Amino acid sequence: MKINIEITKNPKPKPDQKNLGFGKYFTDHMFIMDYSESKGWHDPRIIPYQPLSLDPATSVFHYGQAIFEGMKAYLSVEGKILLFRPEKNMERINSSNDRMSMPPIDVDFGVEALKTLVKLDKDWIPTAEGTSLYLRPFVFSTDPLLGVRASNTYKFIIILSPVGAYYPQGISPVNIYVEPEYVRAVRGGTGYAKAAGNYAGSMKAQSIAAKKGYVQVLWLDGVERKYIEEVGAMNVFFKIKGEVVTPPLEGSILPGITRESVIFLLKHWGMKVSERKISIHELHEAYKVGELEEAFGTGTAAVISPIGELSWNNSRMVINNNMTGEIAHKLYDTLTGIQYGRLKDEFGWTLEIK
Repeated sequence: MKINIEITKNPKPKPDQKNLGFGKYFTDHMFIMDYSESKGWHDPRIIPYQPLSLDPATSVFHYGQAIFEGMKAYLSVEGKILLFRPEKNMERINSSNDRMSMPPIDVDFGVEALKTLVKLDKDWIPTAEGTSLYLRPFVFSTDPLLGVRASNTYKFIIILSPVGAYYPQGISPVNIYVEPEYVRAVRGGTGYAKAAGNYAGSMKAQSIAAKKGYVQVLWLDGVERKYIEEVGAMNVFFKIKGEVVTPPLEGSILPGITRESVIFLLKHWGMKVSERKISIHELHEAYKVGELEEAFGTGTAAVISPIGELSWNNSRMVINNNMTGEIAHKLYDTLTGIQYGRLKDEFGWTLEIK
């Protein structure tokens, strides 16, 4: 399909790169494509960034058929525009779409839409150290009908946002509260999909943790309330007695692209990596005997987020003296080095936009 492009006549002023924050500013253009049962996906277009006009009965407002993705475009020191494994994000969009009873999108076309929009708004890619252009593709239902069923119409939209460095002062450990009451997902649910409702359902626990002075929550499983699942909206890893352990993908955990990349790198470096169930009790016992060496989360926004402290059952576990561990640092430097083109991409993970 040909992507029709309408150039804005009123370009916005660029924000101050020193105060970008995350997701506060948006570029001049957006991508939109529509779906109907009779036409399939059709009318792909790039238009000036603008509000959407939707009927109050639009089904997404009432029944929550909505998914999204997150990725970044990076500017290398040579001025190249690089995407990091965008086909994986498009594949995950289709996995999320399938779980939410929404139609799939051609992966190659989705990547092409991303590339076309980023190329058009390339002047919005910030150049300051650690900054990038955040890409937010999302899909939602649009039938104007109050009926509990899958919609017959949808929109696929991509918007772009210049974002600041996640760690302005350098990569630093965070403190985490182990959530004892609320759960994020269960097997058979929507945990493995990047569904909008998953994030709404997590905000209550995050608010409680924040009031207790913690940055994020560690989620336990929804059945036995003892097996570790994710930390906030990130996958989580623990280095215990030389072995790196991460919870397995069994339907309640998001299959992170950074997670997959981290597992690959660790094995590439010859480290022992296990995808297995790990209980909070096992983790606490490892901490008590001095075998819990590192902990960190992985995700698009932070890449690697070291965990310096876990609070569980009135017990504080201070990990690696609340310092960033050697493995977390090496992973962060390697992944960001590849993403920004500072290191040679041996694995074919980056895609240059020309």
